[in-house]
Amino acid sequence: MAKKRSIWARMFGIGKANANAALDALEDPKKMLDQSVREYTNNIAQAEQAVAQTIGNLRMAEDDHAKFQQEAKDWGNKALAASNKADEYSAAGDSTNQQKFNQLATVAIQRQMDAEKRAKNLGSTITTQRDVVAKLKTGLNTMQTKRQEL
Repeated sequence: MAKKRSIWARMFGIGKANANAALDALEDPKKMLDQSVREYTNNIAQAEQAVAQTIGNLRMAEDDHAKFQQEAKDWGNKALAASNKADEYSAAGDSTNQQKFNQLATVAIQRQMDAEKRAKNLGSTITTQRDVVAKLKTGLNTMQTKRQEL
């Protein structure tokens, strides 16, 4: 029984060796290198698309951040104007209009704070995305250098 195993093991080994030799004979190093370069080039193209998409998302976030900052500034100005108008009505003894403009100032301040909060939250996202973009660009440059080496 021990001989059967060793015979089968030897026959399997011979078959495996012959298969490997046949594959080695079929492999052309230049063709294999060319295929590696093509695959690497495709990977670089995909990485470039990912970088471009991430940069696009970053630009949109930066635009939204600027919009929220401007919105907060506008609401602050509206709150100040409503408060000043309420003071004018207070000085004139018109408590009905004073209350109305005080309420408007309160609403404007709340909206200002909401816009400031959204801008702040987006600010941390922008910082993170800038780091990601920098890392992606570095990785892409490394890939391009390696492709040139190939």
